[in-house]
Amino acid sequence: MKKLLIIAGPTAVGKTDISIKLAKELNGEIISADSMQIYKHMDIGSAKISLDEMEGIKHHLIDIIDPSEEFSAAEFKSRAENAIDDIIARGKYPIIAGGTGLYINSIICNYEFTGAYKDEEYREYLNKLALEKGKNYVHELLKDIDKESYEKLYPNDLKRVIRALEVYRVTKKTISSINKGVNLYDIPYDISYYVLNMNREKLYERIDKRVNKMLHDGLVTEVVKLKNMGYNSDMQSMKGIGYKEILYYLDGELSFEEAVELIKKGSRHYAKRQLTWFRKDKRAKWINKDIYKDDNEIVAKIKEDLLNNN
Repeated sequence: MKKLLIIAGPTAVGKTDISIKLAKELNGEIISADSMQIYKHMDIGSAKISLDEMEGIKHHLIDIIDPSEEFSAAEFKSRAENAIDDIIARGKYPIIAGGTGLYINSIICNYEFTGAYKDEEYREYLNKLALEKGKNYVHELLKDIDKESYEKLYPNDLKRVIRALEVYRVTKKTISSINKGVNLYDIPYDISYYVLNMNREKLYERIDKRVNKMLHDGLVTEVVKLKNMGYNSDMQSMKGIGYKEILYYLDGELSFEEAVELIKKGSRHYAKRQLTWFRKDKRAKWINKDIYKDDNEIVAKIKEDLLNNN
């Protein structure tokens, strides 16, 4: 079985530093599981790791698509599995690091990511309906046919709401019922799964500091540049936290102060959702950063765990 290490956790908790230290210790390479760092030209708002910060450790699935393109968990799964095989073939240890839970689960859970169950015409109709009557209206269509998806998905997650409606229209079955027939843990990997966490107030302080640093480093200039390149709020990439709020500011819909507060608030809410997501997987081992002296102690603890599990 292929060995695979996962380092997950909420935004700003410090996954990057720990994953790099582990990669150095384990002769590893890192596969980013971050739904924003996949985009080219979007560096500051995604807190994208720089070449210097990589410290010579090879990273995969960063800067792989244009901001005008859409990207799905199924596409992530395909690319990540290729990267894992490549890393192992070269005698190195694959490490998935990031906070996008769906991307991580696409690898460590046996999800149904089939290209079947398509109805392009119906999908187009639903997209138009969302434009005419709003995302909430389309989301409400799920209520009577797929209660589980209705409760799990937000109206703003239009792509997945439409996908759930499309699957039901084609199969007369819900996405959740299709997946329930699958052994979720029947995967070709021997996983070691760690979730970093810390005191909530400390985490929120780190999030606020990160947002302030993004603004200091030129987030507004980056969004202006993206806007001038033709990227707009209709694109999946520009709906990311930090980008959509600055677009509102540039369009005169928010003051600068309001935009900044919304970015901080949105980031805190996102961190809460990430933690809720990771708690669902009983295989995850939680690491409370507050009880360790520094990152080196955490790395030593994970290394010791891996050694004992071999």
